[in-house]
Amino acid sequence: MRTLDVAPEARSAGEVLAWSRGVAEPALREAVQRLPVSMRRIAGYHLGWWDADGAAVRGEGGKSVRAALVLLSAEAAGGDAGAAVASAVAVELVHNFSLLHDDIMDGDQTRRHRPTAWRVFGVANAMLAGDAMLALAGKVIADVPAAAERLAGCAIELCDGQSADVAFENRVDVGLEECTAMAGSKTGALLGCACALGGLSAGAEPAAVAHFDDFGRQLGLAFQLVDDLLGIWGNPATTGKPVYSDLASRKKSLPVVAALTSGNAAGRELARRYASDTLADSDLPHLADLIDAAGARDWARHRVDHHLRVATRSLERVARAPRARADLLTLARFITCRDH
Repeated sequence: MRTLDVAPEARSAGEVLAWSRGVAEPALREAVQRLPVSMRRIAGYHLGWWDADGAAVRGEGGKSVRAALVLLSAEAAGGDAGAAVASAVAVELVHNFSLLHDDIMDGDQTRRHRPTAWRVFGVANAMLAGDAMLALAGKVIADVPAAAERLAGCAIELCDGQSADVAFENRVDVGLEECTAMAGSKTGALLGCACALGGLSAGAEPAAVAHFDDFGRQLGLAFQLVDDLLGIWGNPATTGKPVYSDLASRKKSLPVVAALTSGNAAGRELARRYASDTLADSDLPHLADLIDAAGARDWARHRVDHHLRVATRSLERVARAPRARADLLTLARFITCRDH
């Protein structure tokens, strides 16, 4: 995949994300403390802050990519990261609401190398905790109507994308264009919203906010493509999920749909096997080979590069602060070269 040119003074992705967590996490913890005890306990467990009994742990929490996008977009627009903290917290809350629900819908057993919240606290409680986090996100930025309206619209779009993703599992006629639209809503919408909120917090003009939104959306599509590749070929030791996990659940991810619609022999065999009533774990490696043989693995990698180029052009139109621009490109490279 294409390597981005990053300015020499740019921080590493690890440094950028550590800085972001240092800025946003205290406010995120303060916000979560506003939840009722029952919801707070589940949210804190899901976020990796404590165990099921509420005792603090030094576990692996989220990377806080979306919070970093908010803060850096604010700086890139010529503003101050401090003015974007509330938006960063709200975006992280919406993201984690979606993860709690996603784990339930997909039946995922683990997240970040430990049992998912629904397995520990039950489906109903995990779902309600997600709902509470979504409502809390709205409260966090209620004082800024433009930001609150954009975030609410994003949450609706995200749910629509998730609904399409679920519906695709029971369809045999999913097209690549509608699958891309699903990914744009399910993943791209929130990354676009994160960057747009950063621009808004800096007082950027509507045209500039739109470019920040496009940067995030294009980055989101690249992110989803990489995530889809990891869902098939990722190493369980780093992803925290079983190998071929997306194939086991017959997800119509972008590489799968690209293979199914390829029109070649490998794609046709994949379609027959995906439609089979019996699919054993021993069949999964062959399904992955068929996707590769159909050219979908290479297609996905090329699309990652395409979306990254489009994202970079959008950012270059509006980035006013060189250091923040460099950090955003560092994050983009991290997202598209990650192994988990």
